Amino acid sequence: MERTLAILKPDCVRKKLCGEVILRVEKEGFKILAMKMVMLTMEEAQEFYAVHKSRPFYNDLVRLMTSGKCVPMALEKENAVEDFRTLIGATDPKDAKEGTIRRLFADSKQENIVHGSDSAETARSEIDFFFPDEEFLEEQ
Repeated sequence: MERTLAILKPDCVRKKLCGEVILRVEKEGFKILAMKMVMLTMEEAQEFYAVHKSRPFYNDLVRLMTSGKCVPMALEKENAVEDFRTLIGATDPKDAKEGTIRRLFADSKQENIVHGSDSAETARSEIDFFFPDEEFLEEQ
């Protein structure tokens, strides 16, 4: 099984779409291993997105991610990274395929509802960023 990180971004939370997005994630066979609502500080957002620091959208992304609550989730499924990226669609909702989360719910390339890890290696470090091991609850 593979893991990936999803973040329902502040625009998703503001638009009251968390339940709808989570339902679609579960219907696609993803198991939610851990989930919480957080308010990222400027420093946390800068650290999390440090890989994009030299990109022109970095400051806007940090501003968006600190503008309200977000919901990180650790997900598990065979081929989780690729399958989740397929489910959410292209970064720009205008380029996303019909039926994808971003095509259905996102307003713009910047406010695109959800983050998804881009590789299994990135997913491991992103999950560790939000979820210490003790936050993964054992099933009864």
